[in-house]
Amino acid sequence: MRLRTPLALLGAALLVLVGPPLLTTGSGADTGTQIPGLRLMVPNSPGGGYDITARTAAKNAEEAGLTHNIEVFNLPGAGGTVGLTRLVGEHGNGKLAMSMGLGVVGAVHTNKSPKTLADTTPIARLTEEQDIVVVAKDSPYRTIQQLVDAWRKNPGKLPVGGGSSPGGPDHLAPMLMAQAAGIAPKSVNYVPFDGGGELLASILGNKIAFGVSGVGEYLDQIRSGELRLLAVTGPERVPGLDAPTLREAGLDTDFTNWRGVVAPPGLSDAERDKLVGLVRKLHDSEQWQDSMRKNGWDDAFLTGDEFGEFLDEQDTRVDSVLKELGL
Repeated sequence: MRLRTPLALLGAALLVLVGPPLLTTGSGADTGTQIPGLRLMVPNSPGGGYDITARTAAKNAEEAGLTHNIEVFNLPGAGGTVGLTRLVGEHGNGKLAMSMGLGVVGAVHTNKSPKTLADTTPIARLTEEQDIVVVAKDSPYRTIQQLVDAWRKNPGKLPVGGGSSPGGPDHLAPMLMAQAAGIAPKSVNYVPFDGGGELLASILGNKIAFGVSGVGEYLDQIRSGELRLLAVTGPERVPGLDAPTLREAGLDTDFTNWRGVVAPPGLSDAERDKLVGLVRKLHDSEQWQDSMRKNGWDDAFLTGDEFGEFLDEQDTRVDSVLKELGL
């Protein structure tokens, strides 16, 4: 998370894939990227940002011939800290990695997790993306201004849903929106879901007034007309999407999320370098670059120790913002 305003967080991204692994003719031998038996954990339910990133990354790595038969599996719970605990317990396992992002940073704080990202081996930060504010197609709110006006009148009666635990991006974004709108963050009725997949059903079923999620998670539903996009949370409009920024709507804040990959502790230098090398080759591949464009992700590539320093900064800033917002 980077602060674009005194209270605006940001970030970048992680791995994503859709569908089963694809076999390719490339061997990856010339790049040294083959990791037989590699497993990629997604610490929330299918359909969310971590899941899309992980499955896209696995698919792209195989299409580019970098490695084969990557197993992507979900281990949801407690905002990602169940998966984090599992990852930390796999000490020395160089064939396991976890898709993660700002949400896990926040969940460590709000769930008081005994295991933190400082216990992992940082591999890479991959992407950064904006959050979006969406409602169901039959919602009475047709503009972000209409929604905010109703929210100001009675914030407790307009539940907002997000695909992350308190402290995560989908929680922090509406809290910063509320503060900018003159609404006390503590009065916001935030409903957490374990990933964007669970959140979507509640938005479409009008069980919540509006939802906040990553731009790449609901592009299909927005384009099909199932969801109405009211605003994007970043500093600039998203190309191809007809929605204002929060600042254009009169809310003095902006926010972006990020995603990346970490591995268990206790890896040898060779095991760590192999994972970093695989992700670096993935980042440079035509397949991954194309996926970033299609999903509306911004490139935020950072590896190894530099990514570790970024994680430390994120931990400090999330703690500071939660305290500043009184949460």
